[in-house]
Amino acid sequence: MTCVIIVQARLGSSRLPGKILEEIAGKSALLWCLDRLARVASVDKVVCAVPEGAADDPVAEAAQAAGYWVSRGSEHDVLARYAKAARETEATTVMRVTSDCPFIDPVICGQVLALLGTADVDYACNNMPPRFPHGLDCDAFPAALLYEAEKCAHDPYEREHVTPWLRRHRRLSKACLRGPGGGLERLRWTLDHAADLEFFRACANAFGEGAEFASAAELAALCLRRPDLVVINADVIDQARLSDETRAPLQTAPMALTHAA
Repeated sequence: MTCVIIVQARLGSSRLPGKILEEIAGKSALLWCLDRLARVASVDKVVCAVPEGAADDPVAEAAQAAGYWVSRGSEHDVLARYAKAARETEATTVMRVTSDCPFIDPVICGQVLALLGTADVDYACNNMPPRFPHGLDCDAFPAALLYEAEKCAHDPYEREHVTPWLRRHRRLSKACLRGPGGGLERLRWTLDHAADLEFFRACANAFGEGAEFASAAELAALCLRRPDLVVINADVIDQARLSDETRAPLQTAPMALTHAA
């Protein structure tokens, strides 16, 4: 049994080109993500899945220099890129994470992987519906189902976003790690705009020493103590991500993410 976390990563971005190589407290956003994922329990490999082509060579080189396995595949058919990375690493279980999540939490990721096994389901995630901060999303599934999705998914959206075919397929059993909610789902911890980069840098500076491995609970507590940090990127919150029943005001949030404590 080989458990592999596959992290999709590329330089291209319509809103913030080169975002994952931007530095936060002296380290690239990409390495914040990969180094945190390297701490997930019971994972055999963390793989950076990078598009083929010279434009993304800097991403591959950065990941390789830090000691991470790199797989190169299709730029736009991200589902095929994932399947290729899974085959190259002989994965039996796959976790999907995107590289624009510098605050991804290894404990929460480990809980989602554990849920896949203990609930005896085909697919496990932590965002159906979203009750964690945006930027802690992860999902896990057997590699065999990734290959089935690669074969059966034809919609361009399914090819680009990797897991929609798995999430929509009625035959597949699913489980969701329920987050704390209470407004924490409105925190934006994903890197897609200049305001997000400003937010991450401000949080790292405010947290101080140890920020790069701070838990989601510690980072959430910082945000709740410091609303001036939260407003930095509040204008770019993805409202479509939030269902009506989870649109609680941030002020009602608990003071800790107990799932990640």
